[in-house]
Amino acid sequence: MRRDGGAVYVSRRDVLQTAAVGLVVTAAVAASLSASPDEHGALGAVLALLMLAIAVIDAQSFIIPDELTAAALALALVNAGLQDPSSVIEGVAWSVVRGAALAACFLAVRAVYQLIRGREGIGLGDVKLAAVAGAWLGWTTMPVAVEIAALVALGAYALSQMVGGRPVRATGRLPFGLFLAPAIWLCWLLETLINL
Repeated sequence: MRRDGGAVYVSRRDVLQTAAVGLVVTAAVAASLSASPDEHGALGAVLALLMLAIAVIDAQSFIIPDELTAAALALALVNAGLQDPSSVIEGVAWSVVRGAALAACFLAVRAVYQLIRGREGIGLGDVKLAAVAGAWLGWTTMPVAVEIAALVALGAYALSQMVGGRPVRATGRLPFGLFLAPAIWLCWLLETLINL
């Protein structure tokens, strides 16, 4: 979008991007509510919106906003508390344990990578986003989300390098939240569909 005098011009690209985001939002909300037409589906729909916002922002700026991560964590705890009304505290506690465990794994990978390579490989935003994944997902689904994100990220990087005629480099940068955030929602959706 650009301004010229008093007029505002919107490019075809802006219109297409806005339409694409609108379609993705609509599809994600509909899928969440279809998978679970109750409060869990509504929380899943909000998770989808938060993960989409994180993905878009990380793709543009290599930053995952703490406010969005905190909102996703808070929703995870609400979701965990609603799973079994007879054991709210236990559900929330396990959600916290899973989130802390996955965040600790990411923090360890970050430290080892920095020790070996002498530079940062995983940002703290990715570590916090891993906590979101752990808080929302079960023990068996957490590694699936990380694996999906890693494989898609590697494929996207290799493809972008090939299309651009550039070599694949070990020093290439990727906004990992762009891939992990949607994988979290996708794995939540799969978990929800399987547990019906």
